[in-house]
Amino acid sequence: MIELADTHPGVNVAPPEYLRLLGYPRGREPEGRAAELAAWARTWYAANGRPWIYARQAESFQIAGGVIFIDGCPFTCQRLEQTLEHAGAHSVMLAAVNAGGEAEAEAQRLWREEKPDEYFFLEMFAAAVVEHLVTNAGARLCAWAEESGMAVLPHYSPGYPEWDIAQQPRLLSVVQRRPLPGSLEVLPSGALRPQKSLLAVFGLTAHTDRVESLTALRPCENCSFAPCQFRRAPYRGERTRYSVNLKALRRWAAERLRLETRPDGATVATFRYDGTTCSNLGRPLAFDYTVVLGRRERGYPICEQACVPAPGDAGHRHMCQYTANPEELMAAIGREKPLLGRRLDEVLDWSRPASPAGCYCDSSSRDHKWGLVLETIHFKLNGNA
Repeated sequence: MIELADTHPGVNVAPPEYLRLLGYPRGREPEGRAAELAAWARTWYAANGRPWIYARQAESFQIAGGVIFIDGCPFTCQRLEQTLEHAGAHSVMLAAVNAGGEAEAEAQRLWREEKPDEYFFLEMFAAAVVEHLVTNAGARLCAWAEESGMAVLPHYSPGYPEWDIAQQPRLLSVVQRRPLPGSLEVLPSGALRPQKSLLAVFGLTAHTDRVESLTALRPCENCSFAPCQFRRAPYRGERTRYSVNLKALRRWAAERLRLETRPDGATVATFRYDGTTCSNLGRPLAFDYTVVLGRRERGYPICEQACVPAPGDAGHRHMCQYTANPEELMAAIGREKPLLGRRLDEVLDWSRPASPAGCYCDSSSRDHKWGLVLETIHFKLNGNA
């Protein structure tokens, strides 16, 4: 049995998740006033938000006659029932997460003061916090289950398809059989108060083979928790975000990329790039890239970057910019370290020009190559190769 109650969970909402809730298309960044409001909402919540997470394993669980019984309380949801049965679930985890009532109260105050922009940005950030908290809870349950050779299924909640929100009070009554870290109640409509809260059920199974064989049941493919150290498959929401086709990424990950884990938990990635000059009869050239990444649980922050000609390479000396000013070109190549200090997954949202030129003469072609390198590293670290 497992029970966790955390009144100080880390809240590090990924920028792409927040921007998605704000309605921004993928790859677009807020500017001007919008950027200021997005940063303000994040800062306000960091100073004032009081989130919490609670989760525990149910004491009893069974499915009979199309009804799911959790701790003796009946629930009907065909989709959840089928998911649990297909995975051979023998138990379930109950979870409650809450972004705290502070953001809700502040948002209401802003609305009354006729500040709709501030209201909207804070409301959306609090919603992003709820998503982050339930994902965080799922990742922690996965870590516990992993040690016992089990798997935790993707969560499901009242109000989701085929689960009537009218059953929300019943689920809360079961969850509240143990003290929660904070207050939580259900309104007559079925909505929770504070609004930015969620109740969820996670299935638990020892039949990990069934989870692997059924795509819909693969928890990692339904989980966006980027820094999870137990990830076995890439998040499905990220599969179409690479700028390079998957066949090329798979080949480069196998043939050009090498990964090494240091004793301190850092990962050292080395990548060999082979190209040609755009002049002087297309001389072949080779550069070695080295990227040092921080620990997985921190989201693989990029700690060091380097790009140098491969040992023995002479082709780079035939690039037109090298022949014109070798010191300036090589200094620029050594100086450029895009995304240094940021998480590796931010390469998926890095807007850069497409420049297929094989040489290193201009910054756009160098950024293009750095993007290929970082995407290949991300691809491999997410279990794709």
